[in-house]
Amino acid sequence: MLRKIQKLMKDWTFIYHDNTKTVLDLPHTWNAIDGQDGGNDYWRGTCSYEKNFKKPEFDSEKEQVYLQFHGVNASARVVLNGKEVCTHDGGYSTFRKDVTELLEAENHLLVYVDNSVNTKVYPQKADFTFYGGIYRDVELLTVSKNHFELDYYGGQGICVTPEVIGSDAKIRVQTWNNAPEGTVKVTLLDAEGNAVAEADGTDTTIEVKNVHLWDGVKDPYLYTVKAELFVNGEIADGVVTNCGVRYFKFDPDTGFYLNGRPYNLHGVSRHQDFKGIGNAITKEHHERDMELIREVGANTIRLAHYQHDQYFYDLCDEKGIVAWAEIPYITVHMDGGRENTISQMKELIVQNYNHASIICWAISNEISLQGVTEDLLENHRILNDLIHRMDKSRVSAMANLFMLETDSPLVSIPDIRGYNLYYGWYVGEMEDNDTFFDQFHKEHPDTVIGLTEYGADSVITLQSPKPQKGDYTESYMAVYHEHMLEMISKRP
Repeated sequence: MLRKIQKLMKDWTFIYHDNTKTVLDLPHTWNAIDGQDGGNDYWRGTCSYEKNFKKPEFDSEKEQVYLQFHGVNASARVVLNGKEVCTHDGGYSTFRKDVTELLEAENHLLVYVDNSVNTKVYPQKADFTFYGGIYRDVELLTVSKNHFELDYYGGQGICVTPEVIGSDAKIRVQTWNNAPEGTVKVTLLDAEGNAVAEADGTDTTIEVKNVHLWDGVKDPYLYTVKAELFVNGEIADGVVTNCGVRYFKFDPDTGFYLNGRPYNLHGVSRHQDFKGIGNAITKEHHERDMELIREVGANTIRLAHYQHDQYFYDLCDEKGIVAWAEIPYITVHMDGGRENTISQMKELIVQNYNHASIICWAISNEISLQGVTEDLLENHRILNDLIHRMDKSRVSAMANLFMLETDSPLVSIPDIRGYNLYYGWYVGEMEDNDTFFDQFHKEHPDTVIGLTEYGADSVITLQSPKPQKGDYTESYMAVYHEHMLEMISKRP
């Protein structure tokens, strides 16, 4: 379209906390090694990244330049040519700022990155590494001064909401821009790039006859929505987004339905790191993860426990994966962290609203480790209400610690909920998983519940002809999985 993107990935100077300097390319994390050695003593604190770059070519009368980051963990302070550009708390989402007036012929960019222990930015306690660093792309985005909204929680200024009516669909397209006299044209394209329908306006609905549904792994069909902004009869800006048309529901007795038919969800929980490089991964690593996940037959992914890279959500759309999206409100509730949970949820929804794969926005994971307080409950109610205000087409969700009482007021806040069960590993026996779900459904027959985590740790080199709980053998893990798969198959 009309936008220009310049990557800022090469030749950064990384300054470690001991003032050691290293020239490197992004993506990068300083915890790639100590964050994976199992000691849980990896270094957390503030480091900095510096880069010099030339002023991009643009028409200062008609264009402006944004500096955007797609992932800096966990807090960032950005300084350009000695002037603070912005700060951002939250290590998994996109943020950007207009830097047009700060640009010089030669520019010096300084980014302070902080993954220190604190009491306001999530996550702070969990069983995964909070890698510090600039681990996703950094870019200069040049756009017309008249453009679609870029200053609202890292979004693109477009929301696409499909509604299926029989064999047809209505697709509502809402856009926001900064041109008072501008007009917007919306075009729907099929998978071959042919125009299917057009409409005008910032809040318009396209009707599609005999719509081709996004139908999971069987047929993940995607349309494309193109929005163009015109000012004085000339095109000023454009945005493009994928659009998958589908509908779904949950039934407490019979499970999940996609496009009107039962669609049992069997999948995995995915983190965004690889051995030796931490979370500083590339598109090839995302693709490898998806290949492995599809290889085991999964049709759903829980994107744990934070916002993932846009490219992986795109892969979920393209491969027909049903996705659970969540924020890193995890393990321990912090009284001073409420505003951070709100901002991270807003970013998650605004930046990912158009992904057909996503069916729910999850509030928290195992947040009751240190008990359920009124402040924790209020935080959850606020987030639950926020989800329903921002997105009426999906459901709210949360994953509960297996020790949380099933009659806790926390359980009933979201639309759907899961339990992370580890009977047969940490406590109890494998059969206790079966008993838990049967008893829960008996006591709460109208409540939708799922299994959001289970597992047994193992070391691949350890084998046993008589595997037992707690022996860390691959043999026991295999027995455990076999039992759980049978249990799951009997309970949709």
